[in-house]
Amino acid sequence: MSASSSTCEPLVFKARLRNRVQRSPAARLSAHGWCGAEQWQIKRDFPCEVPALEHPCSQFQRCTQGTSIRAVARNIECDKDTVCHWLPRVGQHCRGLIEYFFRDLHLTECQLDELWTFVYKKEEHLTTFEKLAQRYGDTWIWTAFDPVSKLVPAWRIGKRTLGEARWFVKTLKSRLDSHIPFFTSDDLPHYADALLVVYGVKVTPPRRFPHSRPPSPYLQAPPDLVYAVVIKKKEHGHLVEIGTRIVYGTEAQVAERLRASPVTQVISTWGVERNNLTIRQHSRRLGRKVNAFSKKQLFLRDQLELAFAYYHFCCPHRGLRQRLESPVPTKGLRGSPKKWRLCTPAMAAGLTDHIWTIDELLSFRVPPKCLW
Repeated sequence: MSASSSTCEPLVFKARLRNRVQRSPAARLSAHGWCGAEQWQIKRDFPCEVPALEHPCSQFQRCTQGTSIRAVARNIECDKDTVCHWLPRVGQHCRGLIEYFFRDLHLTECQLDELWTFVYKKEEHLTTFEKLAQRYGDTWIWTAFDPVSKLVPAWRIGKRTLGEARWFVKTLKSRLDSHIPFFTSDDLPHYADALLVVYGVKVTPPRRFPHSRPPSPYLQAPPDLVYAVVIKKKEHGHLVEIGTRIVYGTEAQVAERLRASPVTQVISTWGVERNNLTIRQHSRRLGRKVNAFSKKQLFLRDQLELAFAYYHFCCPHRGLRQRLESPVPTKGLRGSPKKWRLCTPAMAAGLTDHIWTIDELLSFRVPPKCLW
């Protein structure tokens, strides 16, 4: 064998090895659980060096920054079905993490709203059978927002029906303490009925006559339930007038809640409306006029679980930052001084004391429910 052939053979072998790794990297990437970043391993087909793939945790961070599934698959050089296989497991982990931390939350005020999207196809394109199944078409994301800590204590994916509103408010109540916050929303009538069903007290009126049939009991709003709505009047798609109306409580109670609020001076839904924009920016599936909409409601739920977990624990909120007493120099004296202390919604609510990384988010071991 000549010298030229001996030097050319290792180059050919390396080229074949490189091509083989690029063709099917997902086949050599295996996840041995979701309880630690060090548990991700790359299986090597050869005892020599191969180009290491980018860490999968960084790819899930891109899913929370408005990146589509196909874009994540192209970045990690694998098939989109592989990312879709990871997403339900990540969503299940984030759902358990949220349920563990969001217990006995103390909120002084809460704003309610719903966010529109669609699954598979829009409502006007559904067939009769698809409309009866209620699996595709217009889908609404019910959200509750705390304007003080910027926390989203509860959300639900479903249709814009009274039953979904009741389940949504019931979930919200299960994550709060005994204190009833000051509720505000738009003029959707489902919220008033849902709040009355969940927080109402059953009252049985007395009999009018001794031997008459007992009257049917009814629900009555408790004295500390305060709820007001914002009424928006539009003409030709433009907002022309804004009004307010008190549904539960008195004007004195509403005025007292507004004076005690550090961020709200009038009856408004400004916080949850701005949070809707944040949700759309963090989730590619909620973008308008894109082809990245959800084809199944389960994938929409899993992606939102990841996006909300990242929003609460990993993403600092600009409205929560605090000015430092004295600027802190960075990079010695060459960098610009640090003037603000960053804070996440979970830090503002007292759930954690630092900003989490995506590795901490996905490696946090949620205790079993029997130990909660």
